[in-house]
Amino acid sequence: MAKPKRVTKELSDGGTASPQRAAKEVSYGEAASRLEEILQNIEEGQVDIDALSALVKEAADLVTLCRQKIHAAEIQVQTITEQLEREAPASTTTDEDDEDDEDDE
Repeated sequence: MAKPKRVTKELSDGGTASPQRAAKEVSYGEAASRLEEILQNIEEGQVDIDALSALVKEAADLVTLCRQKIHAAEIQVQTITEQLEREAPASTTTDEDDEDDEDDE
């Protein structure tokens, strides 16, 4: 028969929770795990047709949340990479200067 539906607390307010609010409360791993659980229940026919639309809405909210987290991570990685690239020439020059000084001795 149908498994009881587990709804994440930030999405249990009738779908009015903003994805930004949800992003602060649910990790990417938790959201992905819940998505897998929803998909598995639907594929196995464990979802009552009356609950299907609510699960589809929850899944859509979780997909949005995951996309936002991925996008935020991409921006962070890009920012850090750019920062490291800006710092790299200065470090490389300093290292080369130190090596040249050692050769002179």
